[in-house]
Amino acid sequence: MTPSSRVTTQGKFLYLGDEKFWVRGVTYGTFAPAPDGSEFPPDETVRKDFAAMAAHGFNSVRTYIVPPQRVLDEALRHGLRVMVGIPWAQHVTFLDDRSQTRNIQRAVESAVSNTRQHPAIFAWTVGNEIPQSVVRWHGRKRVEDFIESLFHIVKSRDPESLVTYVNFPTTEYLQLPFLDLCCYNVYLESRSTLEAYLARLQNIAGERPLLMTEIGLDSRRKGEDEQARSLGWQVRSAFAAGCAGSFVFAWTDEWFRGGFDIRDWDFGLTTRERKPKPALTTVSQCYAEVPFSSGIEWPTISVVVCTYNGSRTIRNTLDGLTKLTYPDYEVIVVDDGSTDHTASIVREYGVRLIQTTNHGLSSARNTGWRAASGEIVAYIDDDAWPDPDWLTYLGYTFMSTAFPAVGGLNLAPPGDGFVAECVANAPGGPVHVLVSDREAEHIPGCNMAFRRTALEAVGGFDTQFRVAGDDVDICWKLQKRGYRIGFSPASMVWHHRRNSVRTYWRQQKGYGKAEAMLHHKWPEKYNMTGHVRWLGRIYGRGVTHPLPFGRSRVYGGVWGTAPFQSLYEPAPGKFLSLALMPEWYLVVIMLVFVSGLATLWSPFTLEWFFLGLAAAIPVVQALRNARQATFTSRTSRLRRATGYGIVTVLYLMQPLARLMGRLCHGLTPWRRPAGAETVFPRPRRFSLWSETWRAPDEWVRAVESALLEEPVRVFRGTDFDPWDLETRGGILGSTRLYVGVEEHGAGRQMVRMRTCPRVSPYGVVFLLLLFLSSLAAAADGAWAASAVLGTMLVLLVLRIVQESGDAAALFVRKIETLTETFAPKPEENV
Repeated sequence: MTPSSRVTTQGKFLYLGDEKFWVRGVTYGTFAPAPDGSEFPPDETVRKDFAAMAAHGFNSVRTYIVPPQRVLDEALRHGLRVMVGIPWAQHVTFLDDRSQTRNIQRAVESAVSNTRQHPAIFAWTVGNEIPQSVVRWHGRKRVEDFIESLFHIVKSRDPESLVTYVNFPTTEYLQLPFLDLCCYNVYLESRSTLEAYLARLQNIAGERPLLMTEIGLDSRRKGEDEQARSLGWQVRSAFAAGCAGSFVFAWTDEWFRGGFDIRDWDFGLTTRERKPKPALTTVSQCYAEVPFSSGIEWPTISVVVCTYNGSRTIRNTLDGLTKLTYPDYEVIVVDDGSTDHTASIVREYGVRLIQTTNHGLSSARNTGWRAASGEIVAYIDDDAWPDPDWLTYLGYTFMSTAFPAVGGLNLAPPGDGFVAECVANAPGGPVHVLVSDREAEHIPGCNMAFRRTALEAVGGFDTQFRVAGDDVDICWKLQKRGYRIGFSPASMVWHHRRNSVRTYWRQQKGYGKAEAMLHHKWPEKYNMTGHVRWLGRIYGRGVTHPLPFGRSRVYGGVWGTAPFQSLYEPAPGKFLSLALMPEWYLVVIMLVFVSGLATLWSPFTLEWFFLGLAAAIPVVQALRNARQATFTSRTSRLRRATGYGIVTVLYLMQPLARLMGRLCHGLTPWRRPAGAETVFPRPRRFSLWSETWRAPDEWVRAVESALLEEPVRVFRGTDFDPWDLETRGGILGSTRLYVGVEEHGAGRQMVRMRTCPRVSPYGVVFLLLLFLSSLAAAADGAWAASAVLGTMLVLLVLRIVQESGDAAALFVRKIETLTETFAPKPEENV
């Protein structure tokens, strides 16, 4: 590493050369101008300040104005890297005057050009805390676009530097995905509140490093001892949350702002006379032990790598595992019957190798955890490798929470090729689903860890999942037992994506097969069209967003006074949600068939409009989503345009591949529940006499519990519904249950139950359309078209009868089983 080395980003962290660069920073300034106009202290003061910073373990300085050459040279001599702020009039409505806007852009360009890419500079900040009222005045999108223009100006003049904007909670909603770093100024005096907010900021940062650019406490109001104590937990909390570092505000109490010396705030680690406060020692001690303090008793962890013919990538995996900083771990490689030279590669590393015949991924995972000696079992794929602190953050999450399972980020590594970079931006990748900022509903199998006792409690992995679906299944098994799953964004691994369109297609088709298998085991997790209904939000690149975009709203409070202002995106409507599903292609195919009836009856030419609309929706959706793709900053404009085109094609391919995998393995919209029986769907009444009193809702729960034993979804009536339970035989027909209880004294009850078949709104619409169309065709003399439509109508009626009958049969069977426990009266079945 040379003095001219530049700080770079690698996933969630910063690197200086080959070493991780933890930002141990402090802010410097702003200072009152000297008589000669200089806005920094004299050379001797700067030299002493920087020498003291270096002596106390600081490695970074943040300035709010562009330092002169002498200050940058002094920082480099003391091994300090500088985050340079470019000042401009962001406190005024700067976008209202075009000349002022151009002046700001020219000032930014001049500031960067004048420093001549000084090696002490590791990042530029193109703005700092634009006031919420100014953002509200201009509108979020205009401010975002302006910040992006400043970003590109800096990159054009100093392409090797990192560029960021420093945000704060009242404008948290600004969407700035182009920035190299995600930076925030946060002042919170409660440790639990700060830790919760850091978890939120990590999800906003996504795959980028999160840097706390201001944390601190006023010693004038809180006292120097409280300042020291508070800064101790603020710094430790920032690193424990996976931040790439922090800047403490400020080095000295000397502070000049708005033309005045600020005398009633003392945030400095030293006084105005540079006398150290207790906080300086505390921060120095914290910075000496990052990301975690020494002396922690870490749990033992067993890392399990399951492989099958993984010789092409497993060497990278094992190289990464040898570089882990964790103090107490073992590595177990389970070779699931490989036929290549995987085993010989593994033997070179001296790790534990277990060879088995080929039984599939889940079986290999079970072999691994049963052979593990650690309290924690962590899984990583043979086409992935970990960040050096992967286990450290996993271990800390397990130590500080009761989660039985924890997952983390998986990022596409650079250098895998252009197609792999496009695939990383496409849907269908290994994403995580979060129900809160720290709790997950699903964690992908390439980066997941479990307490060994939790795996034992649920019986490990289901061996029917040989290639995919095992991670979803194990998460659902844990949640069914009442366990919660944690998420640690800093527990990061690099995971190769498919590097050809053909392998991507095969992968997505295989995922479709896994979805069909999961549906057979977990039907209650799927809706009637066969789509998983996640409770949480999906995070990661390649997430498909429905049309229309731009429906997000900013929560700003009344008159914009909320201290934490977030961006909220309402859930899409039912119609737009249907367009997200692979089965939308079946809708297009159906419309192609219906449009073909135009040869029999001319009014059906109108169907070509609906066909065009149905076909256009996924295309427009793919084009809009592909525009969210991110490529390396050095990608040329032509190559970037080519990438958008490839990603668009992948957005169209992925649901089609999933659909083929699902259909080939039984996950169809017209599927019937496993073991379904049918009765004619008609209203039925049941009476049940009980000598033991129960609350009315307990009788409903008893029926519900019996229904849940079957592979069906059971729906409860809402607060406004007169019915109690509903089961659906498909998307067209269902049956509902009504329960009434008569009180006969001395705890005796007569329980009345009634089932009623029901046609879904979709079924009603389809029936009316076919019926009216058939009549109209007959009236117009188009008998062939009328006959075709009439046949479709009859088939639809039969399907509705079957679906409603399947649901009714389930109610009949379960209610009759329930009555066997009691002594029914003769009037039982009416």
